[in-house]
Amino acid sequence: MKVVDAIKQRVGKFLLERTMRDGIDLRKMRFLPDNVTMPLKRDGLDPLPEMAKVRADEPVTKLATLFGKNIWLVSGYSEAREALADRDAYSNDIGQFVSQDGRSDEEQIGGLGMTDPPLHTALRRYLTPEFTMRRLARLEPEIERVVHERLDAMEAAGPDVDLVKEFAFPVPFQVICELLGLPVEDRERFFALGVARFDLTQGGSGAFGAAAHTREFLIKAVAAQRDNPGDGLIGGLIKEHGDTLDDLTLGGIADGVFLGGYETSASMLALGAYLLAENPEAMELLRGDPADREPVDRIVEELLRHLTVVQLAFLRFAKRDLELGGKQIKEGDPVAISLLGANRDPEMAGADPDTFDPHREPTRHLAFGHGMHRCVGAELARMELRIALRALAERFPDLQVTARRDDLDFRKLSAVYGVEELPVDLYGARRAAAV
Repeated sequence: MKVVDAIKQRVGKFLLERTMRDGIDLRKMRFLPDNVTMPLKRDGLDPLPEMAKVRADEPVTKLATLFGKNIWLVSGYSEAREALADRDAYSNDIGQFVSQDGRSDEEQIGGLGMTDPPLHTALRRYLTPEFTMRRLARLEPEIERVVHERLDAMEAAGPDVDLVKEFAFPVPFQVICELLGLPVEDRERFFALGVARFDLTQGGSGAFGAAAHTREFLIKAVAAQRDNPGDGLIGGLIKEHGDTLDDLTLGGIADGVFLGGYETSASMLALGAYLLAENPEAMELLRGDPADREPVDRIVEELLRHLTVVQLAFLRFAKRDLELGGKQIKEGDPVAISLLGANRDPEMAGADPDTFDPHREPTRHLAFGHGMHRCVGAELARMELRIALRALAERFPDLQVTARRDDLDFRKLSAVYGVEELPVDLYGARRAAAV
């Protein structure tokens, strides 16, 4: 194993030296050095033990030197909030690390999370009205319909089912397609691309390739609605802003909605269900008085904090020499902010931050980020989780995971953490008691 690691290090050094010589382009990287990937790795649902040690010793620490720049990891809560909120000190423009030369429209890198004002301000202005509580309220009956439809399908297929395949992924997938206004017959065409968008096992090459495929699909979806806009977000933007927004820009906006609203919610539902199945008290609280939303809201917020499936915020770059957490960061240095590390910081979470506590007072967690790049679809995600998890607890209160944690296929290296399959017995605890 040591020999293999040594070979990987030497090959990695060669690739980095060649990249620095030929010009920086993350698309060409086939794998990431081990010291860079530490914040993307977990032990089950928890960060690696190294994360807590790093956060306690150096909440801002140098991860590596790459492309001649120091890469910094921020894992402390206060330091993370400071960096996320400081729009004047940091840039989100990843173009300096990704060559755009000779790229097709579909391959161009952009979107809300990777752009700065004034472009970011303009793009967000188009989206924000679509995610107000008033607008989202019209989606609530549709979410409930989709959730109960999937629960019926699980019950028919049960008692042993894969909760990821039958519930966690179809629910947000159908909701986000409904929101965007994608035709039913087109939905399966990019079902699997969500996972690939965040997979970093092949460095940047696989993720950027998947991004090009989804952007291409959504740009074509926009073009198809130009003459006959649908009732979804794509059609609405064409009706209101079609004269000023071209297909490429609208496709990019739709891609950002897909990117932020499908894979992340699917992972939250899968891992949330897994955690709830291990916590009968939380399941009982979810089944309480339907008129009392407080226990449900409390559990959802704690799940968001504890799981933090979006492990890292979009990469930032220092616009100037600055100080953060007592460390001197040079202009151009990349800054990676561990949302998971910050959300497990005792400073914010209090006692036992690594424990899921359904009674924990809601925290100012960073699961949706912070500042101007905070997830625009945060309230939609919360709505989906409240409806889906409560309905799951009501329909299958004795849900039981049938695989040991060590046998579950958790993602090895992904910006969005998740599990590939979750085998469950829908009536496990009840059936075990009856035997």
